[in-house]
Amino acid sequence: MTETDRPRTPAPGQAPDGVGPRYFRAGPVVMLAIAAVIVLVDQVTKLAAVAALEGAEPVRLVGDTVRLVLLRNPGAAFSLGTDATVVFSVIACVVVAGLLWYSRRVHSRWWAWGLGLILGGAAGNLVDRFVRSPGVLRGHVVDFVSVGWWPVFNVADACLVAGVIVVTVAVFLGVEQDGSRESEKAAGRGDADG
Repeated sequence: MTETDRPRTPAPGQAPDGVGPRYFRAGPVVMLAIAAVIVLVDQVTKLAAVAALEGAEPVRLVGDTVRLVLLRNPGAAFSLGTDATVVFSVIACVVVAGLLWYSRRVHSRWWAWGLGLILGGAAGNLVDRFVRSPGVLRGHVVDFVSVGWWPVFNVADACLVAGVIVVTVAVFLGVEQDGSRESEKAAGRGDADG
């Protein structure tokens, strides 16, 4: 094997051969770290909300616009499907497992952040489904932030929404999960055809 045949070992921070300059080697680790921090913060804030707001009057932070009020949600967002708690729990398990499996393919900063936020949000609420009353897969999610007309939410919900926005921006910009851009792939296909 000659020197030119040998696969090149990339220097730290460099992309492997055949991978674009935006390849982010730490993508999977960043995605999982973001998710873990979100789950921790989400659960700590929920414990604090239950301790401070259980049986108490809502706490007004900005007039009647921003308040802290304790609600337990058996359904999905906007309290939809309150009779389908187990179904939502199973779907959340599938989503979390799928994102964990997929994380090894994420080598874009945009996608690492976006999917990390989504994974953390989904996992944070899934913890409630497992550990809160009335029981496993039927637990009610603790919501405590009320802003204007928007339904009461929690840290996990906010992260889910933020993650969807980040992923949407990445798609709009043409950023692929592997760090490449759609325009770069199109240029590569053009070179191969030429």
